[in-house]
Amino acid sequence: MQGAALGITAVALALGTFMQVLDTTIANVSIPTISGNLGTSTEQGTWIITSFAVSNAISVPLTGWLMQRFGVVRTFVASILLFTLASLLCGFAWNLGSIVTFRILQGAVSGPIIPGSQALLMMLFPPARKGLAFAIWSVTTLIAPICGPLLGGWISDNASWPWIFYINVPVGLFVVFICWTYLKDRETPTRKLSIDKMGLALLVVWVGSLQVMLDKGKDEDWFSSPFIVILTAVAVIGLIAWLIWELTEKHPIVDLSFFKSRNFTMALIPMCLGYAVFFGNIVLTPLWMQTQLGYTATRAGIAAAPGGIVAVLISPLIGKHVGKSDARWVATIAFIAFAVSYYMRSRLTTQSALIDFILPQIALGIAMGTFFVSILAITFDGIPQPRVPAASGLAVFLRILAGSFATSITTTFWDRREAWHQAHLAGASSIYDPAAQAALAHLKSLGMSDTAALATLNRELVGQSYLLSSIDYFWISAIASLLLIVFVWFTKPSGQSGGAHVAAE
Repeated sequence: MQGAALGITAVALALGTFMQVLDTTIANVSIPTISGNLGTSTEQGTWIITSFAVSNAISVPLTGWLMQRFGVVRTFVASILLFTLASLLCGFAWNLGSIVTFRILQGAVSGPIIPGSQALLMMLFPPARKGLAFAIWSVTTLIAPICGPLLGGWISDNASWPWIFYINVPVGLFVVFICWTYLKDRETPTRKLSIDKMGLALLVVWVGSLQVMLDKGKDEDWFSSPFIVILTAVAVIGLIAWLIWELTEKHPIVDLSFFKSRNFTMALIPMCLGYAVFFGNIVLTPLWMQTQLGYTATRAGIAAAPGGIVAVLISPLIGKHVGKSDARWVATIAFIAFAVSYYMRSRLTTQSALIDFILPQIALGIAMGTFFVSILAITFDGIPQPRVPAASGLAVFLRILAGSFATSITTTFWDRREAWHQAHLAGASSIYDPAAQAALAHLKSLGMSDTAALATLNRELVGQSYLLSSIDYFWISAIASLLLIVFVWFTKPSGQSGGAHVAAE
């Protein structure tokens, strides 16, 4: 495939990925609005997010079996079509039970979308242009989580919440039409395979328990809750049983033999951990801006937008040239850029202007534009083309779990570190200090009562505590990004892993 046909098909595949990744975050900021409209509490409304995450995480590992059984094109197109239908049903939801049911369906049918788009892009582009395929895919994967909260907040404020799901309908139909038109005659070979029912059942048990534990842990105060303890025990026991079964099963639901590949295994570590740190930061920064610094969802989104713009601009350029050099150097540049961005955030204060939040996003954009392009080239180097969908499904599955861990760990760390800083700041200060007395006198001169003045000082104390907690997280993120470079250099240079090369050469 060449010319306009290749271009429009690549755009359609990228839009399919963008649509699916967007739906992992777009509902987050709309939960209060949706809950209010459906007559339920915000706490119950979080099941709208949890239900999608659980079913999606379970369905991703099935990608390899589905694509070998029915073909990559059929599986991808069917997944997009069903995802579009499920999105429409989500918009039609009339109560909490109905929207949770439709979100479970939406997550379950979306599993093959990301691995499928990845596999088809790699199939369509010639070896010399595989880097460009990775660039197209990576842009959509990294920008969508940033756009989700901004778009969801804007729709909730200016339209009505069902439109966060309805917008998928025209996009999904476009993707289905283009992909089926240009790819139906390029279907991959199929073969009848028996499904590993026990492996699937164990996968459902441990992944479902893990996702619910991660999503509900903070609300339940983690391991002080018997519910969370039971879920953790089920997840651990289920994981061990699943690993034993999959390693001995002739046709496992998840092929763990990919870990025999040095590049696949060693590249997955910085891919998953690097994505986890990145995802934690894009969760924490707008949360901090909106809850503590007085930013609206729209202004927080504006602060994040430059990163996406920079990534869009440089990813195709990096993609064209990543195969002409050692991809490990490009990955190293990505992690250095990540570290610089997080370091710049550690210099922020409660008085920082909007531009101070935008500048770290520019460095983050450089990191975003180089990260997936290079790390995917390393990961799939040496994986035979027919096995790429299964390998991609496994990689995406682990990345989803990393993102789930990142969200839970980040918000828990932020709150608990804030409490620690607040205790230390309170212990080191007193209302009888000259500085505190001067501040109280100033507030009273503005017409505040004693109670109001003290409340204002307390809010300032809490704000400074959250600032210090955020700085701690940004520092840890910067150091972790630099340490992950070590794993990149444990991989082999592109083209030396054996097998049919799928990375750019």
